[in-house]
Order: sequence, then structure tokens, then C-alpha cells
Amino acid sequence: MPFTFANINNRSALVQGEAFFDLATITDGAVSTDAMEAILNSDLLHQYAAQLGDYEPSGIIEKKDLCAPIPRPRNSFGVGLNYQLHVEEAASKTPSTPMVFTKFPSCISGPNDDVIMRSDECDYEGELLVVIGRDGKDIKADEAWSYVLGLSVGQDFSDRGVQYKDQPAQFNLGKSFDTFGPTGPYLVSLDSFSNPDDLMITTTVNGEARQNDRTSNMIFSIPTLISYLSSITSLAAGDIIFSGTPEGVGFRNGSFLKDGDIVETTIEGIGTMQNKCVRGKDFNETHAET
Repeated sequence: MPFTFANINNRSALVQGEAFFDLATITDGAVSTDAMEAILNSDLLHQYAAQLGDYEPSGIIEKKDLCAPIPRPRNSFGVGLNYQLHVEEAASKTPSTPMVFTKFPSCISGPNDDVIMRSDECDYEGELLVVIGRDGKDIKADEAWSYVLGLSVGQDFSDRGVQYKDQPAQFNLGKSFDTFGPTGPYLVSLDSFSNPDDLMITTTVNGEARQNDRTSNMIFSIPTLISYLSSITSLAAGDIIFSGTPEGVGFRNGSFLKDGDIVETTIEGIGTMQNKCVRGKDFNETHAET
């Protein structure tokens, strides 16, 4: 039975429509309140998802209560230049192998949290988020989907001034400011999708469409990414992969985010995140040149 998993007020839950079911409550403690512990037993998540009709909901979901479904991943990978039209708008060469960087786990935030910008050169990048469900090493591409627990929505916010301050570019730091990794609103199990390789992804800023593409247009598919990553480093349950962004980011036309902008990211079958951009203290005010 497919499941939709949520982290509500830092307690693991299953979702049905607008209602949520606190997992520790309905399982008499068999499933942990901690999301990182709860996802380690996917069989129980599937089992109780099939039995939700036997329980009273714990409440109605309020957006303000939703936290990142995977709040403390061991590894958080990013993938650059994974859609051809994005390669072209970036005036870059199509990569022959996945271009992988790190979004530090400390940047992960919730689906409706504010994004604190530390400069006037910040940008959005809507992405499909992949959540690993079991440990693996040297995973074959044709077996890779069996290692995926589910899918979520991610935003790879980026400070372009930091990212491109010098050569070579500094992807890791430029994309890892605190709050720069909103994820959610839910983790949706893989068996919920008829074709997880082909999902519509859209990003809007203040209601204006900026990105609109299908994940089937990735240069490197999800199985290819998993196989490639696992050939280098062991993957563990709860690791996440920001799988790349489509064409339409702001930095190539100078459309950087401003204080108060609302970024909405939607992937079909998963849901929508809404993040308000808030201008914080300037990064350069606390960074001394050396």
C-alpha cells in the first residue's frame, strides 16, 4: 500500500487527504516519533498506510506545522547541469558524467520555512528530491529504484555571488547557506507513482511561472545518479539527492530574488512548497577579506 509520510511538529506521521495520523500513537510506539528513525522501517509505513481507516485522525494538517520530512540526512547530494535546456541557459558544456556537489545537511529546512538571503544575488532552483531507503554500494542502474524509499520536492537555493566569486566555482558553500534547502511537503512512497521517471515540476516566483519541465528530460536519470554515486560512496537510508533543476533560473537574466518574494515549487503527485525570501544581514558584513 502506498504511503505519504510527513514530519509534523517534529513527529512522524502518515497523511490521508488533509488529515494526518501520528505514527507513534497509532502504532503504540512501534514507529518512532523521530522521522529519521521512522523511515528505517518502510514495511511498517506501508502496513499502517493500508490500515488508516481503522484509526481516528490525529488532526488536520496546517502548513505551519510541516517540517522537513528528512530533517537530518547523513548525506545531501546536489546535481548540477542535469537538464539540457538548463545547460544551454548556463552557457555550459553538456557533462559526460554527473556533476555532483554537496548541499550541507545543515541547510535543510521545511517546506514553508523562510529562506534567509545574505546577499542580493540569490536564486531559486526547483528540483525532484530522491530519498534513499536502504543501504547500498555499487548499485546497478537496473536495480537502483529498489533502493529508493520515496520522492519529495526540493529547492536548491543558491547565492550566485558566493558560488561564482572565483574560479573554480564554489558550489558547496554557495548552495549551503542556512535555510537554503527547503524540502517537503511530504515524502511519497515510490509505489505511489505510475512512472517515477516522468513527473511535472514547476517553480513560480510571486505567482509568475519561471520553471516548467518534466523529470523525464534529465540528462542523467535517477537510476544513473544512484548507480554513479554508490560506485564512489556507500549510500545509507535517509540520504537525499537533489537531482538537478530545469531551465528558468534567475541568474542568467539578472532576476535575483528580493526581500518578500514568494517561491512556490510543485511536483505532480507530491505537493507544493511555499517559501518566503527574507533579506538577512549581508554576508559581506561578517566576512573579512583576507
